[in-house]
Amino acid sequence: MVLPSLQECILSGIMSVNGKKVLHMDRNPYYGGESSSITPLEELYKRFQLLEGPPESMGRGRDWNVDLIPKFLMANGQLVKMLLYTEVTRYLDFKVVEGSFVYKGGKIYKVPSTETEALASNLMGMFEKRRFRKFLVFVANFDENDPKTFEGVDPQTTSMRDVYRKFDLGQDVIDFTGHALALYRTDDYLDQPCLETINRIKLYSESLARYGKSPYLYPLYGLGELPQGFARLSAIYGGTYMLNKPVDDIIMENGKVVGVKSEGEVARCKQLICDPSYIPDRVRKAGQVIRIICILSHPIKNTNDANSCQIIIPQNQVNRKSELFLWPDIYVCMISYAHNVAAQGKYIAIASTTVETMDPEKEVEPALELLEPIDQKFVAISDFLSQPWLLVFCSCSYDATTHFETTCNDIKDIYKRMAGTAFDFENMKRKQNDVFGEAEQ
Repeated sequence: MVLPSLQECILSGIMSVNGKKVLHMDRNPYYGGESSSITPLEELYKRFQLLEGPPESMGRGRDWNVDLIPKFLMANGQLVKMLLYTEVTRYLDFKVVEGSFVYKGGKIYKVPSTETEALASNLMGMFEKRRFRKFLVFVANFDENDPKTFEGVDPQTTSMRDVYRKFDLGQDVIDFTGHALALYRTDDYLDQPCLETINRIKLYSESLARYGKSPYLYPLYGLGELPQGFARLSAIYGGTYMLNKPVDDIIMENGKVVGVKSEGEVARCKQLICDPSYIPDRVRKAGQVIRIICILSHPIKNTNDANSCQIIIPQNQVNRKSELFLWPDIYVCMISYAHNVAAQGKYIAIASTTVETMDPEKEVEPALELLEPIDQKFVAISDFLSQPWLLVFCSCSYDATTHFETTCNDIKDIYKRMAGTAFDFENMKRKQNDVFGEAEQ
């Protein structure tokens, strides 16, 4: 049984393909829970208790699909693989995000991830450009199965800090490499073996190479299309869906979860997957995330008038260093009317970070300054919940990052605990005789 956000919708699709009987119950009238897109725009205003509603300058409300949890897909990343293996891509259309940027000294710069971009980048001086170029060549040529490519680096023992030192890279370069290329959320990785970081940078570069403008993709009509696509996959393979179905209680017998009570009836199950909002008294609060949705009438400055982009503000660039929380970077993602999520000429930018102080809005000020002028803001502060209750296969809340790699790691972890075997993309493949979305009779 599934009580869903995006992770649960994906898992329900995978389990259905694998022959499991899946009952998908959702208390909402739409798929995906927090990972849905809100339409029309009037509904977003109601959700944030702005009773006056949107002005006429916002255009038609039905032209808007606003993500509550904004994220992009890495072109070579895990979620794209899940979409390809399950062929859910047949239900979706994507656009390439037009740019990936990093913040330094109050300004934003395009993230250099190729040798040519490294030499042209204004992020670095002439000598550092050449050192960074050598580093990128090393990463591109690195093959963990071929010691000839190691150049004196032991991938299992040499720390990433030592690799940076080997190429004599300065702190600013380390910041954007670790946070905008390898997509780490803290600097803990610096003292870990370098193999994972090298592989993360390779993933970024390979994703970028697929389409050229950036390594990221975004679905037309918003992220709400993703849970709907996987829900459709589950339904094709026999999954049953019930929307607008309240969940009153989780039924236990002999220390095991055996069902869910809804409107006086009990639906019995062998396993239960849910997002943490369904069991708030049985999950652990690990912090808070602030997200500010901003409606703009212009592209973000210094992005070459991009219709979509990501900006990462590394912690060190704005003196955000916390011992208490794990993810102090600030993230901005921006999409627009070009993705069928906003009225003509309008842009949606979302700034997010992990809350560290009693004044969360002040923490994202560096991001909001990049977005000015802002037509309308919607501020949401949500708890980040994790999964200590072992009797239910519960996903984690969405973190502040603007990509799906951490979400996919959560999916793989739940799958392993449910199935007792490691996640294997091959298990996601549709049946050979499933040609048009339904198995031939």
